[in-house]
Amino acid sequence: MTSRPRSTKSLSTKAYRSSRSTSAPKVAAVTALAPPSVKTPPIGRDEFARRRRHLMKTMGRDSIAIVPAAPVHLRNNDVEYAYRQDSNFHYLTGFPEPESVAVLIPGRPHGEYLLFVRARDPQRETWDGRRSGPSGARRDFGADDAFPIGDIDEILPGLMEGREKIFYTVGVNREFDRRVVGWVNGLRAQAKQGRHAPHEIVALEHVLRDMRLYKSRGEIEQMREASRIAARAHVRAMRFCEPGRFEYEVAAEILHEFHRARADISYLPIVGGGANGCILHYRENAGELRDGELLLIDAGCEYECYASDITRTFPVNGRFSPAQRAAYEVILEANLAAIDAVRPGNDWNRPHEVAVQVLTAGMVRLGLLKGRVTSLVKSMAYLRFFMHKTGHWLGMDVHDVGDYKIGKAWRQLEAGMVLTIEPGLYIPSGTRGVPPEFRNIGIRIEDDVLVTREGHEVLTHGAPKDPSAIETLMAAA
Repeated sequence: MTSRPRSTKSLSTKAYRSSRSTSAPKVAAVTALAPPSVKTPPIGRDEFARRRRHLMKTMGRDSIAIVPAAPVHLRNNDVEYAYRQDSNFHYLTGFPEPESVAVLIPGRPHGEYLLFVRARDPQRETWDGRRSGPSGARRDFGADDAFPIGDIDEILPGLMEGREKIFYTVGVNREFDRRVVGWVNGLRAQAKQGRHAPHEIVALEHVLRDMRLYKSRGEIEQMREASRIAARAHVRAMRFCEPGRFEYEVAAEILHEFHRARADISYLPIVGGGANGCILHYRENAGELRDGELLLIDAGCEYECYASDITRTFPVNGRFSPAQRAAYEVILEANLAAIDAVRPGNDWNRPHEVAVQVLTAGMVRLGLLKGRVTSLVKSMAYLRFFMHKTGHWLGMDVHDVGDYKIGKAWRQLEAGMVLTIEPGLYIPSGTRGVPPEFRNIGIRIEDDVLVTREGHEVLTHGAPKDPSAIETLMAAA
């Protein structure tokens, strides 16, 4: 799924990431079909506890962290959207319920990790499902202590008192922002009675996004499984596709494969046939698939709160035309070259630079651009046909947290990072000065790539991308 990366300052977490790096071996990009899934165990309580300990060590003993769960969102009238826990809250707790707040208090003698959760309520549980309650939060999720969420206004200000800093993410939940400010102001108003209010709010996400950038072995296993599921969905789509079907029918096949593995979408799937494949974030998924056109599918799943993100492009009728294949092989060459540039010590932008060089040379060969490749790259002439970056961080969020630059320099790739590699080529029908056989061609090839100590591992190798392998697969359907 395409995006332009951000450029912001980062905090260092070298001590943390060194204990979490993976030594998974380098795996070359291949086109074999995805193997059957092996059920991966969920991330255990010990890992959540390790994350909390590291965060509290970074915060210091004069601080308190307040992390609310994601709110429930109304879809329409009294119907709710499917609930998905806030990524930072899940990262620290593993607790799946709404109306919850995690509190971390370094050095507190009576317990450093507290949860405020919904109280048990047999009547509500009959309607809405089981609740853990405070006792379940302690027993099953490792909280040192837990309280009913209805008691938070009474208890939390006392926990904040005497702390110098509050680690909290402002601007995500405006209603909860007001509550935090209200608790602080309430303490300030009682200064004459000797109560001491925190005087600084520190952006919690600055610490957590660097922690989340380096994936543990458990996280990598979840992402491998998300990749396997998504690869099977792409294979299923290739086998199902034929002229006369509709984009939404193909999308349904993808969702079926996700849901049968107890996974969900990590973003709304893009299923764009013909000209629709030239729309980067195409959403309608309503067009009829026509003989002689390409189908671009950008679809990934979320498994146990970890995302995959795969794009494949293939002919609707199962056979590439000469022009389609020529254009496709340029993108595949760029994809493979960029993946080869994913290795420790290279900076974040190196795969993009490699992809741009290969794509620009390929555009000259196809007759889309004219001139010297070095001059065309320098003038960014390729932006006419390739207008997005070559990838983004991947993790709990499909466009995951993590800084792309530290200061003014691109960040170096290190073991445990996961990123996408997704070069593309988009030639809408109205594009001037291009050979007619290339019009309405939209191609993107996207893989999820783990940085290892030795180089890289392509997590999404189960989704075929060699053009001959794709044709063979579709012919056998």
